[in-house]
Amino acid sequence: MKYFLLVFFSSFVCFSQTNDSLSQFIDLEEYANNFTYDIRYATSNNFLEEPIYECEKCLLLPEAAEALAKANNYFCDLGYQIKIFDCYRPLSAQKKMWKIYPDARYVANPYTKKSVHNRGAAVDLTLVDLETGQPIEMGTSYDYFGKEAHQDYKNLTEEILNHRKTLREGMEKFGFHIIRTEWWHYDFGAAYSYPVYDIEFNCN
Repeated sequence: MKYFLLVFFSSFVCFSQTNDSLSQFIDLEEYANNFTYDIRYATSNNFLEEPIYECEKCLLLPEAAEALAKANNYFCDLGYQIKIFDCYRPLSAQKKMWKIYPDARYVANPYTKKSVHNRGAAVDLTLVDLETGQPIEMGTSYDYFGKEAHQDYKNLTEEILNHRKTLREGMEKFGFHIIRTEWWHYDFGAAYSYPVYDIEFNCN
């Protein structure tokens, strides 16, 4: 009986812990050189109005990074380039977000389901026009918490709706899928099957 309780407790602890190494993640900037970056949570230009990362990095699981690179090549052929806002996000950063904005429609609850960002399998992004070098119009700013940012919101110009459709269809071709409330957020693959991480970036 004592042995059974020990095994049961150990198993529970094992499944409750987060991983303690980012060694299996890929730095996207080192993996592919044709992305642009605006890692908002390394700056104060975000809804928190303060940086929560020490440096601008996009870390992803290898399979997500590979799929994203393929998606970017696809968009480049259409005259666009992916611009990255956020990738892997430590669980501790998720808790800071939840403390300020505890609304699960827009910020994943770090104490229950957690975010796919915490697993290195989600990316926030937009598209840049290769001719102008400017982001294309998507109807709202990044991290806009309102119905206008929802994927099913239709009270937008035809141009904006087409831009969102182009982004969505391109990402879905390579294994990414939307969430309902954010046009910029894409989860990869079996998103919630990946383990959660709470390790700060190595900025060296």
